[in-house]
Amino acid sequence: MIAAELLVPPLAPALLAYSLCVVFAAGVVRGFAGFGFSAVTVAGLSLVVSPALVVPAIFMLEILASLSQLRGIARDVDMPWLGWLMLGNLLFIPLGVALLAWLPETPLRLLIGALLMAAALLLRAGTRATLVPTRAVRFAAGLVSGFINGVAAIGGIAIAVLLSTTAMAPAALRATMIALLLFSDVVSLASAALMPTAAHAASGHLLGAGTLKWALWLAPAMLAGIWWGQRSFKGVSPTQFRRHVLSLLVALAAVSVARSVVSLATA
Repeated sequence: MIAAELLVPPLAPALLAYSLCVVFAAGVVRGFAGFGFSAVTVAGLSLVVSPALVVPAIFMLEILASLSQLRGIARDVDMPWLGWLMLGNLLFIPLGVALLAWLPETPLRLLIGALLMAAALLLRAGTRATLVPTRAVRFAAGLVSGFINGVAAIGGIAIAVLLSTTAMAPAALRATMIALLLFSDVVSLASAALMPTAAHAASGHLLGAGTLKWALWLAPAMLAGIWWGQRSFKGVSPTQFRRHVLSLLVALAAVSVARSVVSLATA
């Protein structure tokens, strides 16, 4: 019965086709830059479906994306950076989430999104800022990205901005981002499994047949996009990669700001 239900499309044909195009585009971004899949997917799919319905499935797709890329990037991961980033995220994601209980959520996310967009714009314009990769700097970067991830769910954008100010090679930056996202998405998916919401009161938890259905239908488009994005990455010089990544960061931060502004305007 469950297997038969999984084969039923989650949307009408036209909306499903649109959703697959969004996920393919997000996969291209993920394959090329190593991050950005969730931001692009949520921004695109939220136009046709409630984010609460697809976010748990996106966690599953992010994990699948990282696993599909892991073999090709394992040797390029900067382990000193990754270890400290993982520790900082583990410690400060809960703090960011807890802070939302005392501070207004939307204005805080608007402020963080605007600051990240300004930083990416400055770097894109040629402003030089170089982080010296000491243990303290790596740990601080992990704390900052973990805190922002807990507060605004855009920690990937934050750490990409921070890493783009280092002398890290494109392959290492991309690989480290992929490995970090695998870690944070496993943590997020585990949290989703343990934290029921009103929208999923009927099933008692966020992960169920509906989550599996969305992941099943969207995964092929994502994997095809990742394959295409990886092909594009191989032919890009370090300078071009940095420019493309910073342009992507500006766009993703702008989407975050726009969503916050819309939320404030419609509140």
